[in-house]
Amino acid sequence: MAEDQFKEAVSKNRIPTLTLDNKWHRLLQEIGETKEMRRLQDELNDLIKRQGKINTEEKDLKKIKNNLMSEIMKNKNGTENGADKLAEKKLEESSRLINEINERLEEYYDEMKDLPKMIDEVNKELMLHTMKQSYDLIKDNTRDIEVIGAWIKEMRVELKRKILEKQHMELVNVELYSYMQGIFGPSVVDLFDIHYDIEAERLEIIARMEAKREEKARQIAKEIKEAGENEPEKSDGKENKNSSEKKEEQKAPNKADET
Repeated sequence: MAEDQFKEAVSKNRIPTLTLDNKWHRLLQEIGETKEMRRLQDELNDLIKRQGKINTEEKDLKKIKNNLMSEIMKNKNGTENGADKLAEKKLEESSRLINEINERLEEYYDEMKDLPKMIDEVNKELMLHTMKQSYDLIKDNTRDIEVIGAWIKEMRVELKRKILEKQHMELVNVELYSYMQGIFGPSVVDLFDIHYDIEAERLEIIARMEAKREEKARQIAKEIKEAGENEPEKSDGKENKNSSEKKEEQKAPNKADET
């Protein structure tokens, strides 16, 4: 999308004055700012300050004008009644000041017609730079996310392989130790443990051996229990068969009697 198209799309939406928006400042902390964005911020802030200053001065000038108008009315009554020339002089001075105020207000009025448009243009320009900076960061992050994701996937496969390799070596150690104890006896194996300085490994291997024996014992107990639970069913089957055979034997003589 060309820059003109961006501007056209932005013009259709109301955008808050960015330098006065706390959310925009938080966004800026995340994305950072370019020199051009800094320049636009300064320009926008200067325009906003100028607008605020004019609004304040307009209020003050209108207040002064109202006071001068009151003074004119007082002095005008004095001159009509034949008062001294001081009242006439004050009237002239008040009129002069009111004319100056009117000229100043007219200048402010003309400037205030252009200021909102200027503020809006600079604000939208800053918005476009903000969006570009944001999307550049999103694209960079997305690329890094994909790279890191691929690395994590690869590491997971490697981790699984290493876990299986570790488990296999642990099993081999347990079997080796078990064979040595069975062949040479625990006392001889203990001496060699000291000689080869594997006390820490020895305790871990023995713990795994004990765990393996307990697991095997639990498995045997489970098989015995399951076999015991199935036995009554077999007995019931035999009893039902014997009962059926007896009934058939009882029916047989009865048939013979009938013949």
